[in-house]
Amino acid sequence: MHLLAFGLNHHTAPLSIREKLAFPAETLPRALDSLVASQAAREAAIVSTCNRTEIYCCSPDPHAALSWLCQFHGLSLAEVEPYLYQMEASNAARHAFRVASGLDSMVLGETQILGQLKDAVRSAENAGTLGSMLNGLFQRTFAVAKEVRSNTAVGSSSVSMSAAAVKLAEQIFPSIAELNVLFVGAGEMIELVATHFAARNPSCITVANRTLERGQRLAEQFGGNAITLSELPDALARYDVVVTSTASQLPMIGKGMVERAIKQRRHRPIFMLDLAVPRDIELEVAQLDDVFLYSVDDIAGIVEVGKEARQSAAAEAETIIQARVAEFSDWLKKRETVPLIRALRDEADRARRHALEAAMKQLARGDAPEKVLEALSLQLTNKLMHPPTQALSSGSGAEHDAQVQTIARLYRLHPES
Repeated sequence: MHLLAFGLNHHTAPLSIREKLAFPAETLPRALDSLVASQAAREAAIVSTCNRTEIYCCSPDPHAALSWLCQFHGLSLAEVEPYLYQMEASNAARHAFRVASGLDSMVLGETQILGQLKDAVRSAENAGTLGSMLNGLFQRTFAVAKEVRSNTAVGSSSVSMSAAAVKLAEQIFPSIAELNVLFVGAGEMIELVATHFAARNPSCITVANRTLERGQRLAEQFGGNAITLSELPDALARYDVVVTSTASQLPMIGKGMVERAIKQRRHRPIFMLDLAVPRDIELEVAQLDDVFLYSVDDIAGIVEVGKEARQSAAAEAETIIQARVAEFSDWLKKRETVPLIRALRDEADRARRHALEAAMKQLARGDAPEKVLEALSLQLTNKLMHPPTQALSSGSGAEHDAQVQTIARLYRLHPES
């Protein structure tokens, strides 16, 4: 059984590929059940964000797990294999530790990924696919992330993606305070971005969401109002800034909808930021005049601010991670001996039961108890000493010397030379 981590991220794959392999939150239970039911994995957890899709699993056949990912999304392995990475055992742990600590993020040191990892683990636990191996991995992962945050400055001076959204808008418009801002979706990412825009006191904030009640709850935090997604076509022209992040599998804002909005706005520009994976806004919208459309990958340059200082801190974090990977590797090795320990105890228990059965028969016949106990002790001694004695009597050369040293250490013996 292999501990395996595989997937793709913003380092290895463009958005056009990442969105094909994304797992919306509502599909996670079905995906986890499917992966384990396929017998490609015994345990599984799926991390799916705008920047990465990763699967952590215990698999008897890593290739089968990769094939499942492609089959689930209706893709061939040849289409996605150039973008995939795969790690096993300690390398999988190192990757998980780095991801949780923000060292593998677009924004070096960002903290949002840790919450996303915890959500993924919670989903796996609810689906019944989080076993002892993955639970051990992720508990150590969260502890490492906490240690890195507490003992290094890797997260300091970072510009988050949500803050970068405001910086992008400020490159197009002279003042956020004069703008009407529309947020499409009501999830965590939208809430983070809305917090940064609200700090600039825009003229109007509106949240468009599938369920009006949830949109209203978010809008009330920023003194805004809410509409339903069905109202988007008529409402779009009123907004200068549109930020989207939903779990929709298909674009919610098409080229035709934006064209009509631009005409109604008399060609006043619209800034559109699509943070969803898969995308919420049709790519063709970028071809329109007076529309500034950005994706999650487009803001990478803005988040470079302060990166040099954080890279120095990242080196300290890597040292911490390396030490914790070594500890995790030791834990894995000990786990590998569990079946052997169980078999050893089973064998000893069989010897005990056989000796006890023989003793009980002797007592039933009326044999003297002291003789029965003497025979019982001799039988157990002979049974338990036979394997090491046989090992010492066999082999030759270096193999024999190694057996002698091992048995002496196991039984804490110090024979005189």
